[in-house]
Amino acid sequence: MALSATALDPKVWSTVQSQGMRHVKIGQVAGEAGVSVDTVRFYERRGVLPAAERRPSGYRDFDAAAVERIRLAKGLQELGFTLDEVVDALAAHDAGDATCDSERWRLEAVVERIDARMAELGRVRRAALESLEECRAGHCRFVPRPAR
Repeated sequence: MALSATALDPKVWSTVQSQGMRHVKIGQVAGEAGVSVDTVRFYERRGVLPAAERRPSGYRDFDAAAVERIRLAKGLQELGFTLDEVVDALAAHDAGDATCDSERWRLEAVVERIDARMAELGRVRRAALESLEECRAGHCRFVPRPAR
């Protein structure tokens, strides 16, 4: 799922929240958000979604804004946020005091983590290339030498 530009747009997010009068069942939320029903349940347990109201039948009754909230969470995860970071960012938003300036550090932390992973992958790649060159020269360190 590609992150849409509107998924992170605060204007769209506010509009979705204000229009959340329609209530839908979990299957419809899952289908419209492009996730499984189990993912919706998991997101509810982890705090990505507020707890759904229950119908007399026991079925969950979600606000229609749950779809956009799931899309936003998935988009943040695609950017490299952990689920805990997504929950924290959504909580800051829900508290009403989140701004680009106050929340920029979250994305900066993600970029730093990505840079560190890329550096580590570079080290691993160089080591693999060295091993490959040794192997091509007949000195493969991964082949056991016969006992003498």
